[in-house]
Amino acid sequence: MHNEVRSGHPSLVNDDLLHMVNERVRDDRRFTISDLSLHFPQNSRTLLYDNGSSDLGYRKVCAQWVPKMLTEEHKKQCVACALTFLMCYHKEGDGMLSHIVTGDKTWVSHITPESKQQSLHWKHTGSPKRKKLKQTFLTRKIMCTVFWDRQGVLLVEFLPQGTTINTAV
Repeated sequence: MHNEVRSGHPSLVNDDLLHMVNERVRDDRRFTISDLSLHFPQNSRTLLYDNGSSDLGYRKVCAQWVPKMLTEEHKKQCVACALTFLMCYHKEGDGMLSHIVTGDKTWVSHITPESKQQSLHWKHTGSPKRKKLKQTFLTRKIMCTVFWDRQGVLLVEFLPQGTTINTAV
């Protein structure tokens, strides 16, 4: 049995717990420590973090670096789409590329600094000189969706803050 002493207290780590945590992580690689603590409420979050990182050797990486887990059906659909594009390209040549439109969305930060007009204030000629403080900016994020084809950008749309994208059924 795998038992350790951490911070002077006997640990609840054993092979069974390590195996269960390992299985849970393998089921869903996008887990959080909070997710694990829901499945193992008898163990502290610190213990679960130590199990994942130190004992099992897992570490968090950005989701963009992790290849998407595709099912066999998804893989077949991707191959079918690619073959369809290749057959169209073989038949129509470069003209076919003019019919392809793609898009992407991203969060865009925008800053609204205080304008010079907003910063003006009245002062008396005998008033002490005003100290310039580091300006604080109010940063907000909005969703930007961009669509383009081979000639360039077709549409750039900013989604107003507080709204969501829903598909029509």
